[in-house]
Amino acid sequence: QVQLVESGGGLVQAGGSLRLSCTASGRTFRPYAMGWFRQAPGKEREFVAAIHWSDYTTYYLDSVKGRFTISRDTSKNTLYLQMNSLKAEDTAVYYCAAVFSLVLPTTLNAYDYWGQGTQVTVSP
Repeated sequence: QVQLVESGGGLVQAGGSLRLSCTASGRTFRPYAMGWFRQAPGKEREFVAAIHWSDYTTYYLDSVKGRFTISRDTSKNTLYLQMNSLKAEDTAVYYCAAVFSLVLPTTLNAYDYWGQGTQVTVSP
């Protein structure tokens, strides 16, 4: 089992920045992939970004490319999402997810472990 705990959400004005963190504990052998998903009110949960722990491969949702950066600190078993130039449409609950995989999946159903989510609200 893997436990994931997110933090760092909050309220920010449009154009501002936030950094989300996700700390993993429990079964943490490698290789595995970790990602960020988000769910806005009334919408389905969508992929935002993912990173593979072994080779640093990253994928991003097109609408966040150039604004969001996913990274990880292996020594701390922590995943980050640096979000810059935030827009009102980025408002959502952001979830951290993990899966033991040799590839880097971007679909929701591919991930086995999920955090509880952290709210990000961007005011216009």
